[in-house]
Amino acid sequence: MIAIGIDPGTRRTGFGVVRKDGPRLTRLHSGVIQLDAHAPLEDRLPILYDALQQILLTNGPDEAAVESLFFAKNASSALKLGHARGVIILGLKQRGLPIFSYPPALVKRSIVGGGRATKDQMQRVMQAILGIRTPLAEDEADALAVAVCHLNAPPVSRIASSG
Repeated sequence: MIAIGIDPGTRRTGFGVVRKDGPRLTRLHSGVIQLDAHAPLEDRLPILYDALQQILLTNGPDEAAVESLFFAKNASSALKLGHARGVIILGLKQRGLPIFSYPPALVKRSIVGGGRATKDQMQRVMQAILGIRTPLAEDEADALAVAVCHLNAPPVSRIASSG
């Protein structure tokens, strides 16, 4: 099975495509969709959509896992992030992919054993799990972690987290 994990953002959206063959996990493609922070949101969203479509076309994942929104102190930031997440979900749905959602604390707990892991810990653990020798961007590591969390989740958990 091949899953794409996505860490949504309005400036940087991380993505990670991972294949699971039995117990073996292999990174197929990962990176960050970089968006111009100074451009209006309505100009960034179509760019995000188009970039995601290209990644999906190139990698052909079977399922998608998206990090869910977390509590934000700033309502405006949360709303903008929700717009980006909506564009991502639309793009995934248009490709016919099943979509699953995982909260950040659950992803961290499934990867490092604790829900309060630092960004640095997540990067190092993802490098170790996937045998990656080059440094990972924070958003890229988070997206890979979402994919791995999904691929390792029991089928009952996957059903419960879909939507």
